[in-house]
Amino acid sequence: MYAKFHSIGAYVPSKVLSNADLEKMVDTSDEWILKRTGISERRIASKDENTSDMATKASKLAIKRAGLETSDIDLVVCATVTPDYFNMPATACIVSDKLGIKNVQAFDIASACSGFVYALSIAKAFVESGMKKHVLIIGAEKFSSIVDYTDRTTCILFGDGAGAAVISATDNKEEAFIDIHASADGSYADFLVTPAPGSVNPLSQKVLDEGLNFVQMKGNETFKLAVKTLTKDVKDILAKNGILAEDIPHFVPHQANYRIIKAVGDSLKMTKEQVVVTVGKYGNTSAASIPMAINDIWESGRLKKGELMLLDTFGGGLTWASALLPFAGESK
Repeated sequence: MYAKFHSIGAYVPSKVLSNADLEKMVDTSDEWILKRTGISERRIASKDENTSDMATKASKLAIKRAGLETSDIDLVVCATVTPDYFNMPATACIVSDKLGIKNVQAFDIASACSGFVYALSIAKAFVESGMKKHVLIIGAEKFSSIVDYTDRTTCILFGDGAGAAVISATDNKEEAFIDIHASADGSYADFLVTPAPGSVNPLSQKVLDEGLNFVQMKGNETFKLAVKTLTKDVKDILAKNGILAEDIPHFVPHQANYRIIKAVGDSLKMTKEQVVVTVGKYGNTSAASIPMAINDIWESGRLKKGELMLLDTFGGGLTWASALLPFAGESK
């Protein structure tokens, strides 16, 4: 039994936060942001729109496009670092309830921007072991809930959104995942961190006064390590599987910064047509980034059944992951 990438869905909030809007909020400019990140705008969820709400909408699309009913789903995994509630209950449980999925295993994982590909590896293992047949995996973030909009180094980067996919069992090896690499190095944990609340910094007035509940990032250090790690990881997975970069029709990197995407794409000698870029209109949506990008090329008609995808991501932890797999769903 093999695992296949059965379908994709995504949701983005309607509110747009443009660079011009940010110019009115912090000391920055459209030119400065574009030059350093390639981001023009990002989507921001409304106050009454939670991570689970966005995840549910993306999931409904993914299930529908797979030609399945919610009753067919036998595992729900949600990758997020901005859950509805701190600690518990898991956002995956809330999404399951909103979808009407009952008595099915559901849990969250927190691997930041690498979360969706980490979830892919979990789904693959469950399906190939024979334990599950149709796994719903979600990457969803309301990053605006942990961003300090007086900090110009972080508020220009992040946006909100959700993406979901159904990973299903198949006996057709042509549809199967080819390979997934996933790894981590906790010695770089302070490169990208939300200091509170947690057991290190329990919620207190000091936490609020010092803004420890907001994401903090060592930008330059993260950028350099991301380019180096992402490039090595994709070269390794291609070499291991005897596939050339030129034979990949869809390279889908994490949408964090256009300069990182371009540096990795150039290192692989990939053309513009091969590299999927959505960071300009969505910003960095963390775990939702890759499924949202896949959904974009599916909805535009660029992603066809059987075409090979190379996914590549890097995030807080530090974590990183890459995956080689054909798209086994129906073309739009």
